[in-house]
Amino acid sequence: MKKLYACMAAILMAATTVSAQNPVAPAALQRGDTIAIVSLGSTPKAGVAEDAARALQQWGFHVLIGKNVYASHGMYAGTIEQRLDDFLWALRNPSVKAIISTRGGYGTSLLLPELPLDTLRRYAKWVVGYSDITSMHSAMVRAGVMSVHGNMGGALQERGADDAVNLMLRDVLTGTHPTYTVPGHRLNHTGSASGILVGGNMAVFSNLAGSKDYDFLDRDFVAQHDIILFFEDVSEKMPRVMSMLYLLKLKGVLDRVKGIIVGRFTDYPHPAYGYDDMPSLLDEYLQSLNIPICYDFPASHDESHNYPLLEGCPVTLTVTPQQTTLKFE
Repeated sequence: MKKLYACMAAILMAATTVSAQNPVAPAALQRGDTIAIVSLGSTPKAGVAEDAARALQQWGFHVLIGKNVYASHGMYAGTIEQRLDDFLWALRNPSVKAIISTRGGYGTSLLLPELPLDTLRRYAKWVVGYSDITSMHSAMVRAGVMSVHGNMGGALQERGADDAVNLMLRDVLTGTHPTYTVPGHRLNHTGSASGILVGGNMAVFSNLAGSKDYDFLDRDFVAQHDIILFFEDVSEKMPRVMSMLYLLKLKGVLDRVKGIIVGRFTDYPHPAYGYDDMPSLLDEYLQSLNIPICYDFPASHDESHNYPLLEGCPVTLTVTPQQTTLKFE
């Protein structure tokens, strides 16, 4: 019996050790490597996949396009089965080194119940996107694999291969760990902190609350890691944003994170409810936290101000009155 208890204790200790490890980075891409374009959420506009492929080819990559990339089923780019089929095709294809979604929209989270974390871990490769793709980033981090919160097919089509922010994405995929320095904001909270970076679209990751396997802000996961949290959103009214912020407080997340990066909130009504803008609202409730907080960081639905961020990567956030520096280690 003692041997059984010792064995069980060893298994539990090993499981705890593995879960507490930081996510690992997939291999950096080289010229000639293959990138797959798929649609994880909503259906893209006509020509997005082909135009995005041409931009990636200008960077020296080979491109494959999923067979269901323009499928349509309600508000989604095909049924769950069609979108899952394309994603697993790309994930399991040994020649594919990165997967870029055409757009966000809705529906990526519907794929998660069919994606065991060990599958994401076994076929570790870069997954790129933002907005609704935040749910896939959350799953990837929980699987122990880094991913890229950044521009996707639509931005590659509309802004092209030579766009400054798109070129940042190219550099990140090919192994650059960037250091971003951006101007200070009147509401910034000064200080410095380190941890793994997680976050994305606030509404999307809020909807994953309670999903123990796929939520990168699960209370136990946050307790095992030093977290730097970032969030942004589009077309959300102030009361809705406040409810999501308080969800983080009720989950115990706000009391545990080491730093917060507030991205840009776009297309919302303001002034409203007595606040000039979203940062003013957020700061009223975040100012009591004794951690570095920066506002107006260029992570947003504005694709000209959507710097690629490595989800799950160790970072150091340094906030001064004059500037914010985010260094990827």
